[in-house]
Amino acid sequence: MSKINAAFIGLGTMGYPMAGHLAEAGLSMTVYNRTASRANQWARDFSGRIAATPAEAAAGAAMVFVCVGNDDDLRQVTLGPDGVLETLSERALLVDHPTASAAVARELDAACRDRQADFIDAPVSGGQQGAENGQLSIMCGGDDAAYQRAVPVLNHYAKAVNLMGPAGSGQLTKMVNQVCIGGLIQGLAEALDFSRRAGLDTDKVLAAISQGASGSWQMENRAELMLAGDYDFGFSTTLMRKDVGLVLEEASSMNVSLPVTALVGQFLADVDSLGEAAWDLSSLMERQRRFAPASPPADEPAGG
Repeated sequence: MSKINAAFIGLGTMGYPMAGHLAEAGLSMTVYNRTASRANQWARDFSGRIAATPAEAAAGAAMVFVCVGNDDDLRQVTLGPDGVLETLSERALLVDHPTASAAVARELDAACRDRQADFIDAPVSGGQQGAENGQLSIMCGGDDAAYQRAVPVLNHYAKAVNLMGPAGSGQLTKMVNQVCIGGLIQGLAEALDFSRRAGLDTDKVLAAISQGASGSWQMENRAELMLAGDYDFGFSTTLMRKDVGLVLEEASSMNVSLPVTALVGQFLADVDSLGEAAWDLSSLMERQRRFAPASPPADEPAGG
């Protein structure tokens, strides 16, 4: 069987290891990254060719994967000058991995149909750790036929791949995911701060409650790092603020109220104001530490 010719556009925190998994699985890879040095490093770590533009990368590819930052970046590398759609072949499949709006997913789906090509929006969850370990959850929107073509390849870096509905449904599902994560992390930050201020042994607290109804992935994988003030990794507050903005914009168009999500967005802005926009989302703990009122002295009643 001949190798699948594939292109990967965007070699950031997530895209770099995802493209690497495809190369290691035997796909014939061509990569593009806006910062050329990053593409050069990828080519040293894995097997593949470097392209000067997204259009060059996509030429002749049966599958094109895109993993860039936001709607504007996505439109630039796909619909803009020297974008993927300039050279995307008939019957080729474009896979849209970034968390973006459902509207841009539908826009790209229509553009691909005009070229007799296929499209799925396929945002991922699992963070840098999931990308590196090939354990991402991927939520897809698009036609079933396009989805079935994509699944065997997506499985190289996924632990779960699901078709949620037509184009845009993957992005809407990712919004649901982000609503859940934001509330969970903020709740965990408040719980850990409460535990510490109450004078409890936080290790014992976590051992006790993690086995009950409050247990979560965030508690298992982030609680100890949050207590240690270690946030220099993972999914940045800047990216989460972008995602929260997408959620709130979509919710407004649906006349749906998301007060907790809106509050988390404000708290993330507080973290950014500390000058630490690159910190992981779990840095909501730092906001809790710095912005929450100090505990009163032991001999002073809480009421003043």
